[in-house]
Amino acid sequence: MTLLAVGSMAIDSVKTPFGERDESIGGSATYFSIAASFFTKVSLVAVIGEDFPQAELEFLQSRDIDLSGVEKTDGKTFRWKGEYHEDMNIAHTLDTQLNVFENFNPEIPRFLKDVDYLFLANIDPDLQISVLNQIDSPKLVACDTMNFWIEGKNDSLMNIVNLIDILIINDAELCSLAKDKNLLNAAKKVRDLGPSTLVVKRGEFGAILFHEEEIFAVPAFPIKNVIDPTGAGDTFAGGFMGFLTLKGISPNNLRNAVIYGSVMASFNVQSLSFDRLKSLEKVEISRRYEEFSSLLHYDKVQV
Repeated sequence: MTLLAVGSMAIDSVKTPFGERDESIGGSATYFSIAASFFTKVSLVAVIGEDFPQAELEFLQSRDIDLSGVEKTDGKTFRWKGEYHEDMNIAHTLDTQLNVFENFNPEIPRFLKDVDYLFLANIDPDLQISVLNQIDSPKLVACDTMNFWIEGKNDSLMNIVNLIDILIINDAELCSLAKDKNLLNAAKKVRDLGPSTLVVKRGEFGAILFHEEEIFAVPAFPIKNVIDPTGAGDTFAGGFMGFLTLKGISPNNLRNAVIYGSVMASFNVQSLSFDRLKSLEKVEISRRYEEFSSLLHYDKVQV
């Protein structure tokens, strides 16, 4: 099975209380694809400039990520500069330069139009709709979004939400989209719009899965030293969708996908940029999955 991801590739400059990194690769689709590639073959559709490092493209290809849908064009790659203070849940944007991403109009290669699994990363909802219209009959469509689109392109966002199977969103964005501060009420309102499954990212507090009548809540895997949370949500989504592409869709697989997404995010935050993902081995993922599962296990005792 192939998982198609459409979104941004970027060059980031990030500063946290534990270090800083200038001109490292980033972007929602980049983090997503690296995480998902530990589970399945990934095809990536994005746009980059002439300045995107060749060595990093070669690394992505070494992870069995198909880059034939990545357009390299004249100009500079999308750039983001940000920093984190004591509250590592909040990224403070210092500079954003869209560059070649400003005119991004994704064209899906013919050989990818029949993919079963599609992830629409955090891009303009009009572009998400355009991509979806190019795919023949996907088995599963998931997407991410952010407050910028909730506030600025709400009508378009509502259109794409009505067409997808899974929405992956953080808790503040969910409440903003639903116009309801109660998480459970907000989840019901958004699911009533179309997606049968909702995954709510809660940063250091974990994630919640809403599927059919079930609610499945898990904490974040405890990490002693969080170095850089950039891309953690995208990495979560990559682990989540990568596992589903590998194993298929069922209520139990959805629950496990949340665990694997959390595991991948826990590795991501342990280094600046995606350094930890570069050195990560599958055996480490399996080991942390088992550790996570043991944290969640308990034997029921009736009183």
